[in-house]
Amino acid sequence: MTAHTVDAQQDRSVSPPAQTGRRGIGRQILLLAVTALVAGAAGVGGALFQQRLSAPDTSAVDAQAAELAEDLRHDLNVGFLSPGNTYGGQFTEGTLVSHAETHGGVLLSAGTVQEKSGGNVHTAQVMLGLLPPGTKTVNANAYPVRCYRYSFAFGAHSVRQSTMDCPTARTDNKPGSLVAQMGALLARQPAGTNMYRQTPTAGHPHTPAGALDLLKDKRLVSAGDTVHVVAGKSAGSGVYALALRINDGCHYLRMDAASSAPRLIPLWLAPADEQETCDADHAVAAAPLYGIDPAKAG
Repeated sequence: MTAHTVDAQQDRSVSPPAQTGRRGIGRQILLLAVTALVAGAAGVGGALFQQRLSAPDTSAVDAQAAELAEDLRHDLNVGFLSPGNTYGGQFTEGTLVSHAETHGGVLLSAGTVQEKSGGNVHTAQVMLGLLPPGTKTVNANAYPVRCYRYSFAFGAHSVRQSTMDCPTARTDNKPGSLVAQMGALLARQPAGTNMYRQTPTAGHPHTPAGALDLLKDKRLVSAGDTVHVVAGKSAGSGVYALALRINDGCHYLRMDAASSAPRLIPLWLAPADEQETCDADHAVAAAPLYGIDPAKAG
């Protein structure tokens, strides 16, 4: 009786061979599924980690872009509270170019549109990261090339900054990148004492010959620079604007005998999108002042 009971219990505890096989296969499938999920998660995580490691650190060049925006706000500050500056920005395209180069870049394009209210909104597209600003040695990867768009109107509060995709095509339609073209252009800048310094232009005739004398007298170019005057044209109100090729790069020169002219930058590198055209009409379009004087603001 006891023996039969034990045998029956043993029979009930042993599973049929087919059922055992199904359970084994099920465990294997479950193990494989878990393994695949873990491997997939590890792969995705590894890819994201690799992207994070390989992505350039843009903080340094972004900081330069923010400083450029602050430079513009300074230019547009209220003149009565900020000596040497006028409300509305008594500066030209040359000042924008100076700011861009100070922060390691170039002006890609500039323009002005009129709002429905009648006011003007100025825009500037800038490529930064071509050169690390300053003279100290920095990590070459700390300044990846980035492009930014700035807009401004009347007063420091009007300045807006945003990122944008950098153009890829060269301005001369040759093979290669715009980044390489602009880098080479910066390397060929005039070797003058300080190309972007504010200086008076009075006392020199508004002619191509007078412009060449001005460049030499003010040491905006040196004997080693190659200068070719493309064309000059009156820009109104006693202003004369010229397009020049200096070391093969297009530059604009603004000659003005007005009393406020010494506070302006007379010579600057033409925007990237005007490097090929380089004519007097573009120089004239680039010559006007931004903003208005406090006296005119009422």
